[in-house]
Amino acid sequence: MTASAPPTEIAVHRVEGGQRPPRMGFFTDTTVCIGCKSCEVACKQWNDLPADTTQYGGRSFDYTGSLSATSWRHVHFVEIAPASAQDREAARAALGQGAGGRLPNIPATGGLAAAREDLDLVAMAQAPLPEGGMDRWLFASDVCKHCTNAGCLDACPTGALIRTEFQTVIVQPDICNGCGYCVPSCPFGVIDRDPYDGRAAKCTLCYDRLQDGLEPACAKACPTDSIQFGPYDELVERAQGRVVELHERGLETAYLYGAGDDGGDQLAGGLGAFFLLTEPPERFGLPAQADSPIQANVPAATAAGLAAGVTAAATAVVSLLLAHRRVRR
Repeated sequence: MTASAPPTEIAVHRVEGGQRPPRMGFFTDTTVCIGCKSCEVACKQWNDLPADTTQYGGRSFDYTGSLSATSWRHVHFVEIAPASAQDREAARAALGQGAGGRLPNIPATGGLAAAREDLDLVAMAQAPLPEGGMDRWLFASDVCKHCTNAGCLDACPTGALIRTEFQTVIVQPDICNGCGYCVPSCPFGVIDRDPYDGRAAKCTLCYDRLQDGLEPACAKACPTDSIQFGPYDELVERAQGRVVELHERGLETAYLYGAGDDGGDQLAGGLGAFFLLTEPPERFGLPAQADSPIQANVPAATAAGLAAGVTAAATAVVSLLLAHRRVRR
């Protein structure tokens, strides 16, 4: 079932050749991402965004760290640290005391340890010490999801956030008043306020380029086609075929995040920018569930509003009847 926003929510209407433009989106295949960050650079260059810090923070080779008002594309560096010699000794001791073959790894602090998988005690005890500093790295280029049910758009009180004819969600900076209501309404933590003028900012899916028939700058710059751009339905079909291909090649953990789901399993009604992952989404900073707080409260708020409206109308009718009786007397 195609994920599509309500027609009444689309703010920009354009007809070309007697047809409306199809929904456009991103498909990001993390299995071919090499972490080059070309997409980040291209995004900043095209949108004239300021650079992030150029100093190594000591935590990771990932300089940008996360999406923000000045980083509309961000490549996650998930650095999975190998077990140290001390870890191996502890694993052998745990096995000797009758512990099972696998224990959950829930570190108390962040950093590299937070990226490690559940502890496979047998593998940890038997595996040779690695020569490098990392067991393996995972990369994934993150971006605004341009959700079908966009919490940021629903929360905006000024109409600064709108849905375009391509069913993408953009911010109109000249209308944004900097209230920040959209920030907590995004379940993915995408949209942010500019530190200089306070207005909200995020990926526009290069709306200006789309209007001229060009693909977004990040997809244009990607050297491995990890970021693919095109009509949404075609992308979903291509992505589903890619999952089947990877399963046939033995990578059975491959799955789509944000597309191809039905009913209540859909993330924010379906994501306009979805991903092929081979690990749990939390490993890449993506939520397993993506319900916007404002949308979760809509039914209760709507019911309360209707009840208040009915009560007010009834009160007005009673008041008019009483006044009419007094006049007749």
